Amino acid sequence: MGSAHEDRSRRARHRAVCVLLAAVLLTLSYAGTAAASARSLPARVVVVGVPGLQWSDLDRARTPNLWKLVEGGGAASLSTRAVPLPDRGVTCEVAGWLTVSAGQRAGAPGTDCAPPAPPLPAPDGGASVPDWPGLVTYNTEETSYKPALGLLGQLVADAGGKVAAAGPGAALGAADRSGKVGKYAATIDGLGDLAPYRLVVVEAADLARAGTGRDGGPAPAGGRDRQAAVAGADRQVGAVLDRLPPETTVLLGGLSDTSAAPHLHVAVAQGPSPDGEPYPHGYLTTTSTRQDGLVTNTDLTATVIALLGLETPNGVVGHAWRSAGPSGEPAAAMVRDLAGEDLASQVLREVRGPFFTVFVAVQILFYLLAAVAIRRGWGGSRALTATRAVAVVSGAIAIATFLAQLVPWWSLPAPMAAVILTITGIACAIAGIAFAGPWRAHVLGPLTVVAGITSLALLADVMTGSRLQVNAVTGYEPVTGGRFYGFSNIAFAVYSAGTILALAGIAQWLISRGRRTLALTVCAAYGLFAVFADGWPAWGADFGGVPAFLVGVAVFLILLSGSRVSPVKLGLIGLIGVLLIGVIAVADWLKPAAQRTHLGSFVQQVLDGEAWTVIGRKLGAMIGVTVGNWSLTLLSLVALAFLFLVLDRPSRWGASALGRAYLLAPALRAGLIGALACALIGFLMNDSGIAIPAMALTVAVPLTLAACVRALQLSPPTTPERASAPAGTTAPPAL
Repeated sequence: MGSAHEDRSRRARHRAVCVLLAAVLLTLSYAGTAAASARSLPARVVVVGVPGLQWSDLDRARTPNLWKLVEGGGAASLSTRAVPLPDRGVTCEVAGWLTVSAGQRAGAPGTDCAPPAPPLPAPDGGASVPDWPGLVTYNTEETSYKPALGLLGQLVADAGGKVAAAGPGAALGAADRSGKVGKYAATIDGLGDLAPYRLVVVEAADLARAGTGRDGGPAPAGGRDRQAAVAGADRQVGAVLDRLPPETTVLLGGLSDTSAAPHLHVAVAQGPSPDGEPYPHGYLTTTSTRQDGLVTNTDLTATVIALLGLETPNGVVGHAWRSAGPSGEPAAAMVRDLAGEDLASQVLREVRGPFFTVFVAVQILFYLLAAVAIRRGWGGSRALTATRAVAVVSGAIAIATFLAQLVPWWSLPAPMAAVILTITGIACAIAGIAFAGPWRAHVLGPLTVVAGITSLALLADVMTGSRLQVNAVTGYEPVTGGRFYGFSNIAFAVYSAGTILALAGIAQWLISRGRRTLALTVCAAYGLFAVFADGWPAWGADFGGVPAFLVGVAVFLILLSGSRVSPVKLGLIGLIGVLLIGVIAVADWLKPAAQRTHLGSFVQQVLDGEAWTVIGRKLGAMIGVTVGNWSLTLLSLVALAFLFLVLDRPSRWGASALGRAYLLAPALRAGLIGALACALIGFLMNDSGIAIPAMALTVAVPLTLAACVRALQLSPPTTPERASAPAGTTAPPAL
């Protein structure tokens, strides 16, 4: 009896515990639901595409609806990353809309920007995109990006959501994998109530239909036809805003170009963000660019997917638009700043080619004159002094091209002259620092200062957002959207050469004071940190540069220690470099997809079997740059010829200038060989081809020349002096 009572008591206690656990779980579940509802996503997303819309088109009076969006949401410049026309490099309407559809760069066959064809209506109120199989085949077989057309519309449909489109271009963006749209109308009014739809895509094509650039010719920025077209697009945007149901997010973008030259376009987001909070007034940003006020059209696709609470497929390369933080900056100031970014990009496109032509011509002319001063001895000691000064300025030009972004040269009346004067002025200022202290008397003194400033300035830049590289003549071009953060290939070349040469100067200073062990320790510590910074996703995010940089630093350290460099050592170091960047890339891949950089994305491409496509595309780009950029190829050949046929051979001054510099500063040999090894491997592993050794030599050769000239000044001539007249006899004259 007592035993039965105890059993009932135990069962009662067990039931009580179960009830208590169920209550706790229910409470936690309710709390989780409440937390989720606090970050509720929008009921629907409306994407408004306005092909060709630029920030310079907006005006408070002429475009009140667009202005209202800017005042009430986030804004940014939009880089249209699509497959451009082969002969003009612009993004056409069809390519822009298909890129939104796929979340990956897409294009259309043909050599002109034909407008989207009207969809074929279906009895159920939907429509089909004409020649959809042809577009799919072209993008699968003729482009290297292999976009999955219809991905966005299919995701929404598979999740049970309804999709609607207004306008031929919008049908391209909203179609599913079969090219069909659930609901289609020519205008927003024809769609009726928008509440039933999860995704609504609307085209405001006034700018594209106004004839601006249809024949390849741009319309005047302030032309009446363009202003009328912009006003018409604004009215269409107003019609969309008037019909919006509650809990709707609006994403607006100028998805393509309508002129002969590519531009940055308008991007605006208003309503709930993927975080659940409304987009505040301020600048938009994204993981793809890491730049406040700069997003891409592939990010637009990722933003829609995130807003609708769907899982992002691997084929989508963008990341969701998010707020860079609330801003008290007036809408007028934001519009002006964003228009200025596009202006800077346009001016950069105009001056970059002529700048490099002038840059290469001046460098080659300087090498010829320096060869005369070194080999022939023309001009004597004064010529040597002038050569050293100009060499230090020349070695500072590379970093000056980035520091020039601290000055708005693109807004000055003569941008070409402005950028040359700005870069030259900054290079002269750096050279002034190099000659300002007691270190100027040392063989490697000015070299160390210029190379150190180069390394530290670019390191600080990537650690703080890479702003110095945006729109620099040797940096990123946001319009083309190749890259927006971390080390560009040219910046890597300048940074790695500057770092290794600066370490050579520091090592020489320590070794001359009997601190060889400390020199090796300091150089190894900073060198490895510099390599780490080059590859770390939050800073340099440079895939191909890490193995090359590690080999360069290792070669420098091996030679500095007095050891020999062997093929086995080089192979082992290269393998370590590959493993290092592999570990960094995998660590980046382990992050959530929305937080990955291109390093983690490459790992995913390897897993998806797409790695060879990416490698093939980059190899083709490397060969194309090397073959097509004859000016940088010529500069590289002249610089190497000057180094080995002028500085490394006996001259009018006696023994080779490079040999004298090595004698007075042995660490220079280790640094120069390390920098050249890094440049060579970087050339083989990156898609910028000859640009990497060309820019590395632009730093290394002039600074080496400055060291060689100082070595000549400090060493007595080693060639026999001209025979003097016979000495007169001291005997008394014969009578």
